[in-house]
Amino acid sequence: MAARPAAGGRASAALCLAAGALLGWLGGAAHAAADPTPAHAPQMQFVPPAPGTYQLQRIQRAPDAVLVDARYQQRRLATLTRDKVTLLTFFYTYCTDAWGCPFARQMMTSLRERLLARPQAAGRVRFVSISFDPTHDTPEALRLHAGQLHTDSRLPWEFLTARGMRELLPLLDDLGQDVRIEYDDSGRPTRTINHMLKLFLIDRDGVVREIYALDYLHPEAMLNDIETLLAEEGRSIGRGR
Repeated sequence: MAARPAAGGRASAALCLAAGALLGWLGGAAHAAADPTPAHAPQMQFVPPAPGTYQLQRIQRAPDAVLVDARYQQRRLATLTRDKVTLLTFFYTYCTDAWGCPFARQMMTSLRERLLARPQAAGRVRFVSISFDPTHDTPEALRLHAGQLHTDSRLPWEFLTARGMRELLPLLDDLGQDVRIEYDDSGRPTRTINHMLKLFLIDRDGVVREIYALDYLHPEAMLNDIETLLAEEGRSIGRGR
């Protein structure tokens, strides 16, 4: 079984083709960034390998942090990156960049619906979205932002915030999540947060197995990666892990 390189090391031709397909999708999705209805995925310009025919690299162990969910309950991140395959991303509720948080939300919503249609994924996958802005994105703001997305227990979608930037910054550093807050002429922080869109795919043992960015971000490939980890889990159970 072949090992597939992490996102940064994939073939440049595949990257260009994926980027072209992504641009086609975003061209139609940008005007509906605030609409929770998933955008239609573009046609793939290349065929990703079938699930289970390759291996994902073990990149790093997912860090832990104390966070707060939309129900005002403290949650340890380590409990949300174990025992299921986890797709994790960072966001902020008032982001309007069509290439950023709204796009990630649409893409994850579409991906989640496809996973919910697969019985083999039921109870074995979760999504986690963590806010960049603990001051504005209170648990109440998270609840309003999430809407009905977090209500289906077959594939839970957790929306979380930190108690403050002191707790959040080490988590961002550990995962290599780029973020920069803009300041006004007086040196005061503005509400503009610049960040690179990243999604982290984490296996049931809490190990990051893939990091997706805009140069390689396509639901079809991501779906295959998730199913590859589910198949890997099944083989481990069969061997009596």
